[in-house]
Amino acid sequence: MEQWVENLFSKEVLNEAALRYKADASNAKKLGDFENYVYEVERDGKGYILRLTHSSHRLKEEVEGELKWINFLNGRGIHVSLVHESVNGELVEVVPVSDSNFYVCLFDKAPGSSVQMNSPEFGPELFEKWGATTARLHLATEEYDATETQRLRWDEDDLIELDNYIDPVEDKAIVEGNRQLVVSLQQLPQTKETFGLIHSDIHQGNFFYHEGDIHIFDFDDTMYFYFASDIAIPLYYSIWQKYRKETLETRSTVGKEILTHFLRGYMSVRGISREWVERLPMFLNLRDYTLYGVINKKFDLSAKENKIEKQLAAEIRERLIQNEPIVDLDYGAIWEQSLGR
Repeated sequence: MEQWVENLFSKEVLNEAALRYKADASNAKKLGDFENYVYEVERDGKGYILRLTHSSHRLKEEVEGELKWINFLNGRGIHVSLVHESVNGELVEVVPVSDSNFYVCLFDKAPGSSVQMNSPEFGPELFEKWGATTARLHLATEEYDATETQRLRWDEDDLIELDNYIDPVEDKAIVEGNRQLVVSLQQLPQTKETFGLIHSDIHQGNFFYHEGDIHIFDFDDTMYFYFASDIAIPLYYSIWQKYRKETLETRSTVGKEILTHFLRGYMSVRGISREWVERLPMFLNLRDYTLYGVINKKFDLSAKENKIEKQLAAEIRERLIQNEPIVDLDYGAIWEQSLGR
């Protein structure tokens, strides 16, 4: 969280936010504070997830759009955490602080637990379930009336213009490479089957595994974008989080297994053409640019305490400059193999 937002947050803000939902934050457990403050709180002896979003990060209407979509998906049988109304009958409560606001919402706590990458569960069965769950989400979304849902298009995000957060001179090649990629993506066909609301961040840290089912949460990055991106992101982070220091050959070997099983699960529920699978490198590349921008935006990389983030940024920067992908795969062959051909 940016330091100036951190200075606005307090125990009093947290307690007031919890009270809006008749929840108790006296023993609140902090779960995250990267882009939102996320806490586990209690209500009637049961755990719930309380999230506070600062107004510098999202508009109130954008938060409402996210939450309405989540409850739509929940109503369609997708394993996502139901959003609860406040004592005032609102999905989003506003807690004023100084000249700004925190937007508050309350979710059911997802059952199960996260799957660590070193766990025996992190394998083909999980990958196929991951793909199938993502496909169900996309299939349901095709029927969603999003006319009153205010969420940004992917190319309206502030990180699209990387020179807002990186040195446009020192990183000129990265700024230009990102702009060229954005133009290429904007030219792809947008239909109900290819483009719509997506989660945009379904990596292994954003779902729990419970009794053979995946329960997705953290929809904060929800945006209008190509469905293919929701396939690229799981592949990207599965490689980046554990294998980023390995050779391209090693990363690609692991990536082939993950994507093959993910697509097998996905296509058991919802079709995707070979052409769109062959476009996945564009979305993987975009995530490199976006993550490089996020790290530069969120952290002062000259500060000693941000040594790890500085190293992560340097690794991504090197690959971008060298034009080295996160994985190098035969996507057409993987599509065919996933279909059992």
